[in-house]
This record gives sequence, C-alpha cells and structure tokens, in this order.
Amino acid sequence: MKVTSQALALLTAILLNTSSAFTSVHHHRASTSSSLKVTNDLFVEMTSETGAAAAAGTANTHSSVETYYGDTLKETADLLTNACCTAARPAPQIAQAISNIHPDVIKKYYGCGFCVPDEVEGMTILDLGCGAGRDVYIASQLVGEKGRVIGVDMTAEQLKVAKETQAYHADKFGFDNVEFHEGLIEKLDDIDSLTDGSVDIIISNCVINLCPDKEAVLKSCHRLLKPGGELYFSDVYASRRVPQELREDEVLWGECLSGALYWNDFQNLAKQCGFKDPRLVEDAPITIENKKVQDKIEEMGHKNLEFYSATYRLFQLDCLEPHCEDYGQAVIYKGTIPRFESGWSLDDHHFMEKGKVFPVCGNTYNMLKETRFEKHFDFVGDWSTHYGIFDGCGTSMPFKSSIDGVSTKGGGGGGGGACC
Repeated sequence: MKVTSQALALLTAILLNTSSAFTSVHHHRASTSSSLKVTNDLFVEMTSETGAAAAAGTANTHSSVETYYGDTLKETADLLTNACCTAARPAPQIAQAISNIHPDVIKKYYGCGFCVPDEVEGMTILDLGCGAGRDVYIASQLVGEKGRVIGVDMTAEQLKVAKETQAYHADKFGFDNVEFHEGLIEKLDDIDSLTDGSVDIIISNCVINLCPDKEAVLKSCHRLLKPGGELYFSDVYASRRVPQELREDEVLWGECLSGALYWNDFQNLAKQCGFKDPRLVEDAPITIENKKVQDKIEEMGHKNLEFYSATYRLFQLDCLEPHCEDYGQAVIYKGTIPRFESGWSLDDHHFMEKGKVFPVCGNTYNMLKETRFEKHFDFVGDWSTHYGIFDGCGTSMPFKSSIDGVSTKGGGGGGGGACC
C-alpha cells in the first residue's frame, strides 16, 4: 500500500514522543462497573470520580479522529494499514453503483466492507460515519427514487465533498434522495429529522470502532430502527481486548485498530443494547502491511493480538431469544430476491437454496418472517414444541478466517449447513 511522507512523518513523531498525546487519560483501574462498561470505555474509566477525565478523553478522541480524517488523510492511499480498506471484490450491482460515483468521493473512501444489504428498494437508510458519501451514493441508487438515504459524519472536510457532489449525483441518477448532517454518531438525538422508529436500515463502514462510546451508538440504532429493521455494518474486531497502551495511540486509533472491540465484548454489548442475536455475515483477517506499525505493536508485547474485518447484521426484533432454540421449524426460499434466483444467504452459515426445505432455529425463523424478507419464503412449523438448543450454538470465536486465514468476503454467502 502506498504510504505518503506526511503520514509517515506523523507516525514517526508519535513513535519518538515518549509522552502520550493523551496525557489526561488514566489507566484502567478495578471498578464496580460492569465489564462491558469498562471495555466500552476505551480511553478513560467511566466512574463517577473520573467524570471530568472521561469527558476530556472523549473530546480528545473526537478531535484526534477528526484531525486524522479531515487533515492528515487526503485520500485512500494515505492510510498506513489495510484495516480501513476493502479488499473483497464488490458484487455486480455494487460495482455498477460505484462506477456512477464522482471520483472525488471515491478517493476519500475509508472503509472495510460493502455494507448495503439486499432488498432495500424504497427503504430509508441511515449511514453512520458517511464520510465523503461513497456508501450514501451507493445506497441512493439501490433504494431508488422512492427511498431515502441520510448521511451523518463529524468531519466537515469529508462532508464538504459529499455535499459539493450532491448535484452531480442527482443528475447522474435522475433523482435526489439524500441528505447529510454534521454530528457525532454517539449523539444522534441532536439531529431533529431522526426520530424513533423512522429508519428501515442503518449502515456503517469501519466507523463505530472510532467512537469512544459504542454503547450510545448501538442504543441509538436500536431506538431509531423500525421493528424488523436492521443495523448492517462492517467494522474491525480484535481477537482479545486491546491493551490500554495501544488504545492511547492516535495513529493506531485513526487506522481503526486501537478502537476495535474484542469480538465477544461486541456481541455481549449488542445484546445488552437490544440486539439479541448478532449475525456474522462475512469476515477477513487484517494484515497490518506496514512494518513500523507492526513493529510498534510487537515491541509493546502484543504480537499475538489479531484483528479482523467483519460484517454483522443486527435485527431490531424483540421476539428474538438469547440463543438459537429449536422448535422444529423450517423455511423454503422462493428464489425471488433479485440477483439471487438460485439461493440466498442470511449470514455466513445460512445459505438457502431455492425450493429446498431448510431447518432453522426460532430466531432465524423470525428474522425472515418478521422482516422485509417474509415475502420471499414459505414457512414450515410453529412454536408448539421446543426441542432444545441447536448443536453448535456456542461461544467460540466466530470468524472462520481465524482458522485458515482465508477471507469469507465476496464468496456469495457462506456454507449450506442448517441453523447454527
């Protein structure tokens, strides 16, 4: 990957500076707070006696991220690692949509996946951390003239590009169905047009890891989504909890590494915020591909810390259970989702062939029955008999790429096994 002299200079300065840019940040101490709250803290502990430090730490985080993405990075090639890069080949409809987007938007893209799900025509989509607007303009084409796409970002320099090219895209698409707002995705209440239950789908592309208060983001998403809606997003996750000394590094934070949640903490946090059964769609290992950054991580004694780019879908369904329970149910895919006439994947282990009876757990049944996907399936069974939990519904690391290092992204949708 190309590394500019400006970016290397910044990294070198930080490596040589023996005092952290975040001198006001306290190291984690034992606390009566829940482990999720402590883990979600990221820069400062969230206890009452350190409230002022917490506020200062959060402000420093926002300022650092805004500077990194507004001033330091001028285009995608300026990134020091591949964490905020999308390696997988886009699906044909996404590739076609990208070809219609202004070059100034494309070159300022910093994301780790393709995070617009299937079956979105006519939907209202909210993009958290939209940057210069690449995913907004992809979604704009997919939802069509009757749909609506809302972009939110904290970086004025990025939004300037998105807004300046809005007329170009309206002319290119034949309609204008987008709007942009400057603000923090932890404070979506500040945006008047975003009301409870007003959004069908929320997307985000390698941004939530940059936020110091991830719990606030997920709770807002749950509140804003309509029942049956979903948060469908790509982000960076760690194989273990990221050590404090790495979390305090500005460059590693800006490169989407230091703010990565440990995968199990993310799943527990999502459930705590109302998303009871997070579903992994695809994942890929992240290779640093920058010797100075990799050396720094290893010199701190964290060589075995691994990072993954992963796409999750989180449904806003109160009827979901904490685990995959077996009620003897099944679904039959009709082959009617556009571009997926032969089969379709809900997630990385639910690929359903057209016309084939596919056994599912109660949660998967509801994810299809109580959402926009209902019309594409026939449903078999009811809730009268419970047969226990599905075999294999455990708590081991979910990323298949952690086993063999092979990405599951861009593969057309996981394996063909039954639920869990």
